[in-house]
Amino acid sequence: MTKYILALDQGTTSSRAILFDHAGHLHACAQGEFRQIFPQPGWVEHDANEIWASQLSVMRQVMHDSGVAASEVAAIGVANQRETTVLWDRATGVPVANAIVWQDRRNAAFCEQLLEEGKAELIQQKTGLVLDAYFSATKLKWLLDHVPGARARAERGELAFGTIDSWLIYKLSGAHLTDTSNASRTMLFNIYTQQWDADLLALLDIPASLLPQVVPSSGVAAHTHAELLGVSLPIAGIAGDQQGATFGQACLKPGMAKNTYGTGCFMLMNVGKKPLPSKNRLLSTVGWRLGDGPDSTDYLLEGSAFVAGAAVQWMRDGLGIIKHSSEVEALASSVPDTGGLVFVPAFAGLGAPYWDPYARGTLIGITRGTGKAHIARAALEGVAYQNVDVLSAMQKDAGIALSELRVDGGAARNDMLMQFQSDILNVPVVRPEVTETTALGAAYLAGLAVGFWSSLEEIAAQWRVARRFEPTMADDERLSRLHKWQRAVERSRDWSE
Repeated sequence: MTKYILALDQGTTSSRAILFDHAGHLHACAQGEFRQIFPQPGWVEHDANEIWASQLSVMRQVMHDSGVAASEVAAIGVANQRETTVLWDRATGVPVANAIVWQDRRNAAFCEQLLEEGKAELIQQKTGLVLDAYFSATKLKWLLDHVPGARARAERGELAFGTIDSWLIYKLSGAHLTDTSNASRTMLFNIYTQQWDADLLALLDIPASLLPQVVPSSGVAAHTHAELLGVSLPIAGIAGDQQGATFGQACLKPGMAKNTYGTGCFMLMNVGKKPLPSKNRLLSTVGWRLGDGPDSTDYLLEGSAFVAGAAVQWMRDGLGIIKHSSEVEALASSVPDTGGLVFVPAFAGLGAPYWDPYARGTLIGITRGTGKAHIARAALEGVAYQNVDVLSAMQKDAGIALSELRVDGGAARNDMLMQFQSDILNVPVVRPEVTETTALGAAYLAGLAVGFWSSLEEIAAQWRVARRFEPTMADDERLSRLHKWQRAVERSRDWSE
């Protein structure tokens, strides 16, 4: 009798492996960080081999430490940092260069050129995405144009492109594939036809032979090499991390929304069985596809702020004002307010709804009395303020007033931040018992495919509240704070030349 689903949660700064039981409870977890590579300002890279080594290591560690036999695992689900781009040799499996990470801004000028050529509307109409360096397509084009010999080798069919899900599945099984949720983040995939788009490939001069096969998010897609865990296991769930978290939060009906506080902040709302084009510079994206029926796909609206947990890491590693990320709440709570300080965490530009790659992090309102606790509090508040801009755009697009926001990710465990988020949004914020919802979503997708769970209704019934934060801030104070935030955002914009 299989008792567990193994979820691989490959994130921007760490790889995790988590075993979930039939009740959706976390049975065991292992985590390992890997290097962040910053070759130039605005550039962010990963070594894809290090990602694989860290993921394999934690996968073996969680099995070993938990004492669970591989034969007790029904299936594997994969969730991944999205848009990060890997290009590798099909014959040897060796990457031709470092992976270009989703945060990387090296293609901002090329995206501006496409914008000036009037290509943004074509891209949005086909992909649901805003033309931006965030997505995989221009990263892949950069690799083809700048790695010696890469374009010629690609045209000969010698190279393979993939986002991190594709890279992991290739290393796990030898198969070259991706799912609809990850494909929809490349800026090469038509979310209406659910096919790679010939016009977009031509526009960016990308050979179709590079691309992985697109499969449903839930379904047995491949089987692992038996030598990895001693038994070959089905890979049956695949989702980009934010779509996975939305599924794990059981946002299975239109109008339900969640926000993940990871390296960045990602707010997603279920909009039903058809894409909803955004008029407010949000992304329309595939949520998941369950099998092959005409109504098998759910679509989402998404707004992302590029920096959330990364602001806390910066206070730890860059400023040295905390030793461990977990200390930030106590430090921020040691002062009653920010002392007039406002922090715009635009380290990698501003995401939705601004899409300004030239914005930079801004700390404004510093006085002689400003101390490290004020900076910590302003950083946490800055993370929350960004989400007001996103939710406002989302409610305008969907025509739905949000009744509650489900939250997850590391910083969702910070009570001070969650209370401030509820106050500044003027919406209840609800934290579930299981906050590892990205991995849980991948597990649910895999378990559905192999009959470990029987239905969406069974999954929805497993979602349980741990804590609910209700808004308490007076309207005039909230509006005054938001006005100040907007002034600070304007000062951060278009800074980098």
